[in-house]
Amino acid sequence: MEVIEKKLWERNIRFVAGIDEVGRGPLAGPVVAASVILPYGKIFDGIDDSKKLSPEKREEMFYMIVENAVSIGIGYVDSMVIDDINILQATFEAMKRAICNMSIVPDYLLIDGNYELRDVPLFQNSVVKGDSKSQCIAAASIVAKVYRDRLMEGYDIEYPMYHFSKNKGYGTKEHLDALIKYGPCKIHRFSFAPVKNIAHNE
Repeated sequence: MEVIEKKLWERNIRFVAGIDEVGRGPLAGPVVAASVILPYGKIFDGIDDSKKLSPEKREEMFYMIVENAVSIGIGYVDSMVIDDINILQATFEAMKRAICNMSIVPDYLLIDGNYELRDVPLFQNSVVKGDSKSQCIAAASIVAKVYRDRLMEGYDIEYPMYHFSKNKGYGTKEHLDALIKYGPCKIHRFSFAPVKNIAHNE
């Protein structure tokens, strides 16, 4: 993996936070963002884009990141707020919350995608496909993914008919069939077309 934060380290910028989110596409559950600062100048083996890792490897890397990170912040925005402000604005809000929940104020932000976080008075750079170019963004992708998956597994206990532990809220056939049969629950995103259509027809 290319580690683009090396260029920032060379400028003696120590606290580089990688930021990534997970859960923009699902029909249910929150959008979750993580912000991770890894130790200055240190390269870790095994950290990669969370989508490229098996669930077992993600868990292994999650614990390694938690043990070694200088600071981690997690922010999430629930489905009701997503419906109220839209998923893009909810994504920005989750990222801002993640930064605010860090124990250290970052010197620099590396944000996955082409986002700019307005009203955040920190040096920042957006990185398209950043989770394959920056180890701190990749670390954030792992933390956000594992955290959100655990949330959805918890919701599965409350709403077992939707199989959230399996689909994590994404619109699989099994999930859509359950939506048609049982209707949406309180963690569904009513502004998303499949849920909206089913709720409208009830």
